[in-house]
Amino acid sequence: QVQLVESGGGLVQTGGTLRLSCAASGSIRDIYTMDWFRQAPGNQRELVASITSTGTTNYADSVKGRFTISRDNAKNTGYLQMNDLKPEDTASYYCHMYIREVWPSAIQEHWGQGTQVTVSS
Repeated sequence: QVQLVESGGGLVQTGGTLRLSCAASGSIRDIYTMDWFRQAPGNQRELVASITSTGTTNYADSVKGRFTISRDNAKNTGYLQMNDLKPEDTASYYCHMYIREVWPSAIQEHWGQGTQVTVSS
């Protein structure tokens, strides 16, 4: 069974940096798009950034120029580098991947457990 394990969240001051990681494990054949979502209390979950299997990236307007999404296909791991953090970035961050397992071979969605990012003013 595939699992996504996130790490790297924490408490930082305004202007600080954090790097989130999301490692996929299990019987994996292929990983397609990797995404990072976030959800603050009382808000809907929103897409922060995505990266395709070929490296094409997309960002929410609110994080463009500050966040960078990347992936290491050999390690089945995705990353979110967050620079110049602001209090409005405070949220739980979730990684999300489309993965084809060895068996069954259908592509399925998988979510990480979430990691808290808190930015103090």
